[in-house]
Amino acid sequence: MRNRLLRFATYIAVGVVTGLLVAAVAVLSEKVLLERVLHLPTWQMVAAPALGLWAAVLVLRWAYFGRQLPSSTSEEYIRSYHDRNYPMQLRHLPFRLVAGILTVGSGGAVGLEGPSIYAGSTAGSAMQRAARRLYRNREGYALLVAGAAAGVSAIFQAPATGVLFALEAPYRSDLGRRALLPALLSSASSYVVYVLVTGFDDLPFDVGTDMVRVRFGYRELVGAAVVGALCGLAAAAFSRIVGASKRLHESERPWWLLALVGGVVLSGLALASDFLFDAPLSLGPTAEGQLLTWVLNPEESLALLGTLLAVRVVATSTVIASGGVGGVFIPLAVFGLIIGRMVGGWIELGPESLAFFPFIGVAAFLAAGYRTPLAAVMFVAESTGAPAFVVPALIAVAVSQVLIGSSSVSQYQRDSRTGHLERRLEMPVNSAMATDVPTVAADAPISEFVWGIALPRKQLEAAVVGPDRNFMGVIRLSDTREVDRNDWMTVTCGEVMETDIEPARPSWTLREVTEAMADADIELYPVVDSGGRVVGAVTENAIVKLVDFLNETQGNR
Repeated sequence: MRNRLLRFATYIAVGVVTGLLVAAVAVLSEKVLLERVLHLPTWQMVAAPALGLWAAVLVLRWAYFGRQLPSSTSEEYIRSYHDRNYPMQLRHLPFRLVAGILTVGSGGAVGLEGPSIYAGSTAGSAMQRAARRLYRNREGYALLVAGAAAGVSAIFQAPATGVLFALEAPYRSDLGRRALLPALLSSASSYVVYVLVTGFDDLPFDVGTDMVRVRFGYRELVGAAVVGALCGLAAAAFSRIVGASKRLHESERPWWLLALVGGVVLSGLALASDFLFDAPLSLGPTAEGQLLTWVLNPEESLALLGTLLAVRVVATSTVIASGGVGGVFIPLAVFGLIIGRMVGGWIELGPESLAFFPFIGVAAFLAAGYRTPLAAVMFVAESTGAPAFVVPALIAVAVSQVLIGSSSVSQYQRDSRTGHLERRLEMPVNSAMATDVPTVAADAPISEFVWGIALPRKQLEAAVVGPDRNFMGVIRLSDTREVDRNDWMTVTCGEVMETDIEPARPSWTLREVTEAMADADIELYPVVDSGGRVVGAVTENAIVKLVDFLNETQGNR
C-alpha cells in the first residue's frame, strides 16, 4: 500500500513539474516573444522568423558542449517508448526548450506541443530513473507516457486529449497499455498547475455557441465524410512532405546553407502573407488567433483559402527542413481547419454553422496525420467546448483513417503493439547463435557423422563444410537411412547432404531464421560470414531458451 501511494504521488509530481515547464515555455514564447513580433513594423516582423530559426539552430549545434542535438521533440517520446536503449536525456532538455521558444516565439509555423511533450516525457523518464525502486521494469514506461500526456494537457488545456494522445501516438493502429491511470493523474495535475501559473483559461478554439449548429442532418453528415476524405488524402501527401523535410535536414548538406535558405523562405512567406491576407498568417502556430478569425470570415474566397493552405504547408515544412524546433500537431489542425472551411464554402449551412466543417476538418486531419483518432475527436470537443462536433467528427475521422493508408508524420510509430514473442523474433541472429557448431567434411564417410556427432552429442544434424569451412549443405541422421549400413564407411556425407538450403547471415533476424528452419525442416540452421564460411549455428532449443530468459529479465509494454 505504501509503495502504491508513493507511485500515485510520483504520477502527480510528473504532472506538476510538466505543468510548470510548459507554462514557462508558453509564456516566454507566446506572450513575451511572439506577441511582440506580431506588432513589429513589417520589415522587422518579416525578418524575425529567419533570425529565430538561426538562433534555434545555433543553440542545438553549439550550446551542448559543442555537440549537435537533433531538432526532434515529440518524436523523441515515441522513439524512447519503443527503444529502451534510447532513453530521454535530462541534460538535453534546456537546449531543446530554448530552441523551441526561439523557433515559435519568432514566428515559426510549428506548435508548442512538441517541446511540451518532450518536457513532460523527459521529466517522467528522469523521475522513473530516480525512483526506480518503486517500479518493476515494465511499469517504468508509465511515467514516460504520463509525462507526454501532461505536456499535451497543459499546452492545449485539454486533459482528456493529453491522455488519449499519449496512449495512441506510439502506434498507428493500436494503443499503449499499463499507463492509463498514471496518464490520468499526471494530465489532470499538469492542467491545474498550468492554468494556475499562467492564468490562461480560455479554450484554444473557442468559437462560441452562436457559430455552431447543434442539430445536424443528412447534408452535414455527407459533408463530414467529404471533409474526412479530403483530409485523409491531404494528410498522406503532407506526411510524405514531412518525411522529405526530415531527410533533407539529416542529409550531408551544410547546416548553415539549410538555415540560410530556410530563413529566406520564411521571411518571403511572411512578406507574401502580409500582402495577400493583410495579416501575418504564416507566422506562429495560429498567428495569435488571427488565423482562426481570418479562416472563419465568410467573406474570404476559396482561392485565398487554398493559397493560405499552401503557404502554411511550405512554412511548416521549411522550419522542419531547416532545423527549427516545434511540433506539427497545431499545423495539422490548421490544415484541417482550412480544408473544412473550403468544403463549408461549397456546402453552405448558414452563418450559425460557420465553424461546423472547419472543426470537423481539424479532427480529420489530426487523426490522419498523427494516427490518433480518439485524441483528435476529443481535442475538438475540449478545445471548442461544443459536443455537437463529436458525431460528425467521428464520421470524418473514420473516412480519413481509411484513406491515409500506412502514412504518418512520425517515423518512429509502429503499426501495432506486438507481443513479447514477436519482439524477440526481431532480434539479430547472433543473439541465439552458438559458435560451437557440429561440422563434418564433405568427403568424410557417413560413419564419421553418425558415430562421431549424432550419437555422442545427441545431435541429429550437422553442417557439411569444405576445406576452408565453406558451407556446402546440411546432413541429417534421417538421410542416412537410405544408405545401407554396410556402406557407411564408403559413402560420403557430401553424397547424401541437403544442398537446397540458404545459410543465414549475421544480418538476419531470428524471425527469418525460424521461417527458414520451417521451410527446410531442420532444427540446426548454419550461419556464414561474408566469405561463405560457417561461423555458427542457431537451433530451435537456443531460441526457446533465449525467449524464456528475456521473459524473466525484461518487462513488456
